[in-house]
Amino acid sequence: MTDFFDNKRPAKASLESLMRIFTIPEAPGSTLGRIETEISQNLNGFLANHIVAEERSLNDIEKDFADSAIPEQPQYVSDHTHHLLEKLIAQSVHTSAPSFIGHMTSALPYFLLPLSKLMTGLNQNLVKIETSKAFTPLERQVLGMMHRLVYEEQDDFYHTWMHSAQHSLGAFCSGGTIANITALWVARNNLLKADGDFKGVAKQGIHKALIHYGYEDVAILVSERGHYSLKKAADILGIGRDNVIAVKTDANNRMDIDALKTECQRLQQQNIRIMSIVGVAGTTETGNVDPLREMAQIAKQYDSHFHVDAAWGGATLLSNQYRHLLDGIELADSVTIDAHKQMYVPMGAGLVVFKNPAAVSSIEHHAEYILRKGSKDLGSHTLEGSRPGMAMMVYASLHIISRPGYELLINQGIEKARYFADIIDQDPDFELVTSPELCLLTYRYVPSQVQAFLKNANEQQTKDINKILDNLTKFIQKRQREAGKSFVSRTKIKVQTYFDQKVLVFRVVLANPLTTHEILHEVLAEQKQLAMESLEWLPQLLNKTSG
Repeated sequence: MTDFFDNKRPAKASLESLMRIFTIPEAPGSTLGRIETEISQNLNGFLANHIVAEERSLNDIEKDFADSAIPEQPQYVSDHTHHLLEKLIAQSVHTSAPSFIGHMTSALPYFLLPLSKLMTGLNQNLVKIETSKAFTPLERQVLGMMHRLVYEEQDDFYHTWMHSAQHSLGAFCSGGTIANITALWVARNNLLKADGDFKGVAKQGIHKALIHYGYEDVAILVSERGHYSLKKAADILGIGRDNVIAVKTDANNRMDIDALKTECQRLQQQNIRIMSIVGVAGTTETGNVDPLREMAQIAKQYDSHFHVDAAWGGATLLSNQYRHLLDGIELADSVTIDAHKQMYVPMGAGLVVFKNPAAVSSIEHHAEYILRKGSKDLGSHTLEGSRPGMAMMVYASLHIISRPGYELLINQGIEKARYFADIIDQDPDFELVTSPELCLLTYRYVPSQVQAFLKNANEQQTKDINKILDNLTKFIQKRQREAGKSFVSRTKIKVQTYFDQKVLVFRVVLANPLTTHEILHEVLAEQKQLAMESLEWLPQLLNKTSG
């Protein structure tokens, strides 16, 4: 009898062979077991390789995935596995590599690999207890643990609310974007709730809500460094992207409190209701933290929902030494945290917690066949319907690593970023653009001669030089990425010392515990070497600033 694991290919798919792929082979030496071993060995080999990516162009890789026809002939798992290993795995980005320091991904603890298999095999759906059972109370517990991390309530609070069918301490979701949308969804529905003959914005829409409450419009205030997911939220919620107001930042990339006060007064005078003020705890570009305590006071003054987007920096709360950097976060009405960032779990683990367990009732939804009233189904308070049991990964990590373990990881990242900033400062040909507050910083390659010229340059001269520097930065970053030995990202940020001009900079995230001081020195050395190889931008730059 042939099946999808045999080496004899069937002429076509049969019901019998299809049934066999849904049955786990029991034989200890089964072909499936050998395939799993091969996959494991190849994955381990890939993860042990310290290069970021193979030096192969994306156009070349696209040729392997150019056929849009759905196969008519079944493939054996063994054959297809070899295809994936050769064409997909070998050409993936090695986000665990210690020299991959450009984005908010990192090496994962090894114990998550077998746990991921467990989660996939069980295939629980957290929308409903009928499809999750024990996973539902586990997810509620994880939300309680994360709520306690932020708000530090006492035991009796969590005994009362954590497993209450009518309440929820938050929502687990696929990432920070959905978490931010959920927070602002709750804020909108609570602000424009049912009142008298008006049935609420959830039923009658934003237009009728504004008419009923007599507002010209509603707005969301966030700093210039706010994440783009907030505009997605405004779009989806019918508020409009233009009503996400960007408040200017200070020299340290934090929201300017005086500018926030001025903007609030302006909106109030125009009868535009401030639905939410959003603080950022760890901006994605520079890693800075807004003055959360002062922002909370202003939100209270205007009776606005205070949300903190701590998707990146929220894990800092696990460090007793650096928790103070997020001072005031406990005053937020809601907080977003991405566990798949500095809590080192795989992608797909975002969450939002709410200070008030009753806040989520404004978005509660039910269906006759699922999410019935009175049940403890988590899906009644989430934007997403079907969801995997990613909370198990967070639950396991919190127990296996523990808070003190996380503190060591958080502290190490912050201190490593400070070390990198120091060696950048000490090199006359590099310029530190933003110092690290958490474990994220920006810098660029600027020859010492050019730095000296810029100190006395006028606005137009500065603009001209920065344009050439932008091209050089882009050249170095792209060549470094293509070489595949290491990776830093790039972004464009406004710099006050350059007449508020936007400049292109290298962006580095130092959360990977495997990244060493030696690797950081090598990254700078490689960038300096690549600058020397620039046949257009470096000579042009030096000529422009000579004499």
